[in-house]
Amino acid sequence: MVFLVLALGNIGPEYADTRHNIGFMVADYLAEKFGAPRFALGRHAFTTEFKSKGHTYVLVKPTTFMNLSGKAAQHWLSALKIPAEQLVVVTDDLALPFGKLRLKGQGSAGGHNGLKDIQATLGTDVYARLRFGVDANFPKGRQVDYVLNPFSADEQIDLPLRIEKAGEAILAFGAMGLERAMNVVNVK
Repeated sequence: MVFLVLALGNIGPEYADTRHNIGFMVADYLAEKFGAPRFALGRHAFTTEFKSKGHTYVLVKPTTFMNLSGKAAQHWLSALKIPAEQLVVVTDDLALPFGKLRLKGQGSAGGHNGLKDIQATLGTDVYARLRFGVDANFPKGRQVDYVLNPFSADEQIDLPLRIEKAGEAILAFGAMGLERAMNVVNVK
């Protein structure tokens, strides 16, 4: 079975290590772990793929910037000829503590503009999303600055392990299906 892993982030070296680019970091981790070919520029995204336990995971890092992520989602679902049920979107989440993961199968965009665009473009909120907590440690009105800045020095110590856990969550989604993976990933 083929799964589309849509990793949200912004293109450009100035965004590389920012909280908003945690999706790209998780995709990079999986590509490296499984020895995937280098990401290649395709339509609306850089892509690569790898195989694990009989499944193919297509990693997609949109080139459309975060707020237009729906274009990449729609194109790659169509190109791969797979339904939205085989899509998992990896994104940052201010409502979760740093490193906390939450896997869901549907729901609101939670104020996240990338998810809003995906839902508007696909016409549904029924697709898996893996939310990676980046905390909300910023003064009122400074949300954009916060997500477009790197993780703190303390967070960077734990970041590799948290990214690895996010990678494991994606593999669980493919191997077990959404419901069982949620039971594993969403433990307190």
